[in-house]
Amino acid sequence: MRHHETVLKQEAVSALNVRPEGRYVDATFGRGGHARAILDTLGVGGSLLVLDRDPEAIAAAQGLMAQDPRVKAMKTPFGALESALSEARLQGKVDGILFDLGVSSPQLDEPERGFSFMRDGPLDMRMDSEAQPSAAEWLADAPEQQIADVIYQLGEERYSRRIARAIVKVRTEMAITRTGQLADIVKQAHPAWEKHKHPATRTFQAIRMHINNELSELDSALEAASNSLATGGRLVVISFHSLEDRMVKKFMARCAKGDSFPRGVPVTAAQLKPSLRLIGRPIRPTADEVQVNSRARSAVMRTAEKLEVAAAVAL
Repeated sequence: MRHHETVLKQEAVSALNVRPEGRYVDATFGRGGHARAILDTLGVGGSLLVLDRDPEAIAAAQGLMAQDPRVKAMKTPFGALESALSEARLQGKVDGILFDLGVSSPQLDEPERGFSFMRDGPLDMRMDSEAQPSAAEWLADAPEQQIADVIYQLGEERYSRRIARAIVKVRTEMAITRTGQLADIVKQAHPAWEKHKHPATRTFQAIRMHINNELSELDSALEAASNSLATGGRLVVISFHSLEDRMVKKFMARCAKGDSFPRGVPVTAAQLKPSLRLIGRPIRPTADEVQVNSRARSAVMRTAEKLEVAAAVAL
């Protein structure tokens, strides 16, 4: 199995501006690369709440919790961040929240998890193996138009209709239960392969994002994160997909702009009540990091800081 390389590890910890006695949340624990880097900076009075919905990831997190009293681990999707923070009594008290989105190397590299078109295995793709449905179950019943829409909207695949038609045709003859099967179906249906990219890349990405409800989870998590930060707390998000990064960018920009008023209404900056301040420019991995870990090449990190909430001002 390939060793998991943590993307933008030191850059993320630096962006969080970790204080020794602060309270932090790693909302996507994975295998704990970022969490351990945060702990290296935290003092004995600091705390770190780690979340993940992957059973293997949370098992690793619980192992870390057993070793370090500053750590609390919870098995939950990051979309449930608000309830997790409420349970931990951290709402409005968090000094930094980190999201490292997408799929982890262990998930991709273990064929039985069914995420990868490069390694044949059960067509699963669930980040939480207790959730329903699996990718195979969804593909067995989903209407052709829905399959096409998912592949087009989440994978930005221009040949989505052709691929969906091929999937539906094959499933009338046999069940599609293996990643290798699906990869071959897409490969045969795809008329224009991109250089240095497997033709099934976008389709697998789209189905995975749909099965795990990733964009909806992110939408809920961003709102909860912004509401839960203490004044001066940092929100740091590492994205690997253009749709995710676009969502993060728009969310941070909206919070940094503040309330909307009709054009022509004279308002001051204070009356707009912005809740976040953008910190620096988006950060991408260095060429050296990409050379060591090719999966880092599409990563982009954005950072925002919570502003003191101003009292409402009458117009």
